[in-house]
Amino acid sequence: MVQPALRFPPELLVRAQGAGLGVKVALFDVDGVLTDGSVFIGEQGEVFKAFSTLDGHGLKLLAQAGIEPVIITGRDSAAVRRRVADLGLRHALYGVKDKLAAATPLLASLGADWSEVAAIGDDWPDLPLLTRAAFACAPANAHAEVKAVAHHVTAVPGGQGAAREFCDLLLMAAGRYGELFHGHLQTLDGR
Repeated sequence: MVQPALRFPPELLVRAQGAGLGVKVALFDVDGVLTDGSVFIGEQGEVFKAFSTLDGHGLKLLAQAGIEPVIITGRDSAAVRRRVADLGLRHALYGVKDKLAAATPLLASLGADWSEVAAIGDDWPDLPLLTRAAFACAPANAHAEVKAVAHHVTAVPGGQGAAREFCDLLLMAAGRYGELFHGHLQTLDGR
């Protein structure tokens, strides 16, 4: 049987578990996390962004494992709304100026407190979430102040698999990674 190749240090996995029954909600910034932070604006004012399919699959795996992925972004664009819809994510907050003020009632509606939250962000507007979350992560291209408060800095930058690394880490910490991995090894005919 094929075994997962991905490994994280045990102390990092323990930290990523959160408290009590573990992480229930994962908060994601968009620009600089799910994208490389570039914003392309077309002649008609339309916004273009590039998203990693690796990251998208990681968000889907989190949802399958019972960890609710939540998007909280300071910008609002059709591109981000389309990506969220394509991934089937149930919770996203767009054009948010104060991420903490927006996250607090959403977490309450999900029955989660900060000890059950993991968050990934790359810049100062994400700091209030990262400093309250049980587990904070930053992509390799994050601002120095964000890296300083993060429990883990990914090996790769935002938009290039950083969110997937965060997802994989949370799945391993929750004890769900192996099960999901082996489920993907199965073909439709069961082999």
